[in-house]
Amino acid sequence: MLESILRFSIKRKFLVLVMVMAVAGLGIWNFTKLPIDAVPDITNVQVMINTEAAGYTPLEIEQRVTFPLETALAGLPGLTYTRSVSRYGLSQVVAIFSDETDVYFARQLVNERLSAARSELPTGLEPQLGPIATGLGEIFMFTVDAEPDATHADGSPITPMDLRTVHDWTIRPQLMRVPGVVEVNPIGGFEREILIAFKPEKLLAFGLTQADVVDAIASNNQNQGAGFIEQNGAQWLLRIPGQAEDIAAIGRIPLKSTKGSALTIKDVADIENGQGLRTGAATQNGREVVMSTVFMLIGENSRTVAHTVGEKLKEINASLPEGIVATAVYDRTKLVDKTLQTVQTNLLEGALLVIVVLFVLLGNFRAAFLTALVIPFAMLMTITGMVQTGVSANLMSLGALDFGLLVDGAIIIVENCLRRLSQSAPSSDQEHAPLPLRERMELVFDATREVIRPALFGVFIITAVYLPIFALEGVEGKMFHPMAITVVIALLSAMLLSVTFVPATIALLFKKPVKEKHSALIRGAGVLYRPALSWVLKGRWIVVLAASLMVVVFGYQATRLGSEFAPNLDEGDIAMHALRIPGTSLSQAIALQETLENKIKQMPEVERVFAKIGTADVATDAVPPSVADNFIILKSREQWPDPDKPKELIVEELAALVAPIPGNRYEFLQPIQMRFNELLAGVRAELAIKVFGDDFDILTGLGAEIESAISQIEGIADIQVEQTTGLPMLNIVPDHQKLMQHDISLGDVQSQVATAMGGTVAGKFYQGDVRSDIVVRLGESRRQDIDALNYLPITLPDGHSIPLQELVSLELVSGANQINRENGKRRVVVTANVRGRDLGSFVADIQQAVAEKVEIPAGYWVEYGGTYQKLQSASKRLSIVVPVTLLMIIGLLILALNSFKDAMIIFTGVPLALTGGIAALLLRDIPFSISAAVGFIALSGIAILNGLVMVSFIRELRKEGVNLNQAIFDGALTRLRPVLTTALVASLGFIPMALNTGIGSEVQRPLATVVIGGIISSTLLTLFVIPALYRILHKEKESLLTDTEVLESSDAK
Repeated sequence: MLESILRFSIKRKFLVLVMVMAVAGLGIWNFTKLPIDAVPDITNVQVMINTEAAGYTPLEIEQRVTFPLETALAGLPGLTYTRSVSRYGLSQVVAIFSDETDVYFARQLVNERLSAARSELPTGLEPQLGPIATGLGEIFMFTVDAEPDATHADGSPITPMDLRTVHDWTIRPQLMRVPGVVEVNPIGGFEREILIAFKPEKLLAFGLTQADVVDAIASNNQNQGAGFIEQNGAQWLLRIPGQAEDIAAIGRIPLKSTKGSALTIKDVADIENGQGLRTGAATQNGREVVMSTVFMLIGENSRTVAHTVGEKLKEINASLPEGIVATAVYDRTKLVDKTLQTVQTNLLEGALLVIVVLFVLLGNFRAAFLTALVIPFAMLMTITGMVQTGVSANLMSLGALDFGLLVDGAIIIVENCLRRLSQSAPSSDQEHAPLPLRERMELVFDATREVIRPALFGVFIITAVYLPIFALEGVEGKMFHPMAITVVIALLSAMLLSVTFVPATIALLFKKPVKEKHSALIRGAGVLYRPALSWVLKGRWIVVLAASLMVVVFGYQATRLGSEFAPNLDEGDIAMHALRIPGTSLSQAIALQETLENKIKQMPEVERVFAKIGTADVATDAVPPSVADNFIILKSREQWPDPDKPKELIVEELAALVAPIPGNRYEFLQPIQMRFNELLAGVRAELAIKVFGDDFDILTGLGAEIESAISQIEGIADIQVEQTTGLPMLNIVPDHQKLMQHDISLGDVQSQVATAMGGTVAGKFYQGDVRSDIVVRLGESRRQDIDALNYLPITLPDGHSIPLQELVSLELVSGANQINRENGKRRVVVTANVRGRDLGSFVADIQQAVAEKVEIPAGYWVEYGGTYQKLQSASKRLSIVVPVTLLMIIGLLILALNSFKDAMIIFTGVPLALTGGIAALLLRDIPFSISAAVGFIALSGIAILNGLVMVSFIRELRKEGVNLNQAIFDGALTRLRPVLTTALVASLGFIPMALNTGIGSEVQRPLATVVIGGIISSTLLTLFVIPALYRILHKEKESLLTDTEVLESSDAK
């Protein structure tokens, strides 16, 4: 099979070249369709259900809304777990499904269950499904702000309400039409409403009630059609218009007539453009603005969507009213482009280094050029493969590509052809005569056939080594699968090219006999290697023992390496979570936020600060007004006073800067990282200690105990116990005795107080596209006056009125702030981040501290979540799969060599390569992470490839009857050049990755470090330990030929 492919490639070389060109063309065309992203999309399949229930306390919400919804969802196919948060006026339930569930199917299932559960919920509550997006879908944020000193045409100032109106009715509808956008979610400003602020004393004087005002508006603000009539052959439509055209018309609505004169709305109430009650606000650089977040549909490509939204926003800006501007404040494209740049420089520098090494070591321009050509062609084939398998180009997928590995097979073949062609050079007088075609083709064919099996097997083995990565599931799987897929596709493409394209081009390019010029490097290496090798063969036991000792020492060191899930990607921006006392009012929070932002703006590295306070329109983040998400966007490094300042230092300076501001506590993360963590564990920090149980007070107590137990642990930062209590509530407690005396029902009192304080919607007011509610309630100043509340007139059924304090008493209490549940159990979370040490050992210390110092009562339990959970599950899987793969490799080796002994000699390469990798990690002080694990996986493949080529060569020589010592000596020397070349090429290909400090380089660094360290040690091993081992394990006289080969050779005679 292989030989016929080789023969075909060498005979029909032009056909092969045309085919390679065609495949390359396909790759270039596919490149335009390749999705590009910063990190793989690890979003899980989740459906969010938000239910707004105005006026319910967290405990009531949990009991009446959250619990029925959670129960309704239980038992859905594919549901992995649910988590929920119940806050004042809002219930949010998140259902997380297994990865193979289709998100639309999941939403369909949830919807069916919701329609069944609606009967259980209090009347008038409508559960809404959240947008078809996840936390990572927040790809673009923009603010709508007035330019400094801008005013309306009539000179009046531009208010937050004007900004919000412009956003809701001009900007949002246009952005929602951008392909891939699923939601545009505003926060801040005020929604416009028409406020009918009634005056209780006027109503009393005229003997009217609040209900009369509401009813009058409702029955006098409608248009009515009354069919049509036919007149003189024409059809006339009949209409009775009644809708208020402007605000003055609402004031003219009649209430009742007294003594012949009509009493209208404006006689008993002030009518004005009012501001709706709001749950959230936004600020930027110390001013209040309207901010909006664009969510991307699950599965879309964040770079294209964010880019299109940015372009559209520029267009929209032209059509906004004068003085109002929409500015992009956070754009995922920037991060994607920066990470891409990092990947690009790594790949380009890697490729250049590889090509330079090839020129130097092969000492022949054409040979080096030919080998280097494999890189672009293999890459173009890989791009086609990525598009077909739906893998996006990102840090992870391109992170493990090493061009050195791609050209390995080609180097081995080209080098051998060169050697054979130079040996075939005839005597000196015919030096420049070309070799006859037949002879040349035969030569190339033989030379290729000699090394094709070990080369192919080596590549096969490297491919096989990547299989364990496919066993990772869940989030780990989504992060590392793309990497394995790309590498496997690239290796297979390179392998295909080295069997077809490489022999074909050698046959084309090398017309004349080649004079083999060994470069100075290789000659020098050869001079050093000869004496060393003869010494090794003499002192073979010492060499093998020394190697074994190294393996043992570094094996022990490996247990001392720290561990983390994946290195944190530095996004170049900072997310700061500011937590204030529960019950902080929105206006107070905005005031605190403004001082905070002015402080942060003083840092020379900061470009802008913006923040979301409280909950946006669509409650994707259910947080109270006491919590603010700050986004701190940094300038590009060139503009910093000290461009080399590490980001950790900036975070420390920030923390020191904002600490003195009273009433605030902080956590520092990064925008995407915060979302990543939230997706993984429902919390934003890196570690979550979750305490589960039933009694709220016990849970809160346990939370505080855990906090004090872990606060002294080294490296801990931002410890937070979830704020569960402390929400101030003014209870209006009815006196049932008095209610009976005055013959008024509790419901009447409740509805009158609710209208006066909270407002009742009496109808809609239309103005062009803009619709506003007409709301009847007390004026703002009266609403805020608690003393006046006591004297609010309550209308009795007999028409008289009585002050509210006659029927009720007022009391201020502190209630539950919010209730979190997971899988139907209440939980309290203690969160912490880690700085300056690795996650694995940090968590071990914490677990020990909690076990020793905290007494957990029966029926309560503690779980550890966050990215730590992922590290554990990934390590568990790998610990099973990796040994299986190594066994598989031994199997492949035995297949390739028909000898268990030789297979084991080669396999010793693996532990020795790993020692180098561990040494490199220790040297650079990098903890073990899943990225590093992938590096180790790639390493074991490379180590075996080198050993395989050398051993198969020594065996060839033995078959020709060379004695054992001589065979080992010659074999090792002959393979010196390809072994050195492949090693140098593979390690140099990774050097840019190991040293780059661009955005995104953190993720690739451990991987590259491991590979470089390991290749250095495995090359030494191939050159010294394998010959020594081979000499120990083989005797002079044994027969190397297996039965089948004996038969084959006798047939050949």
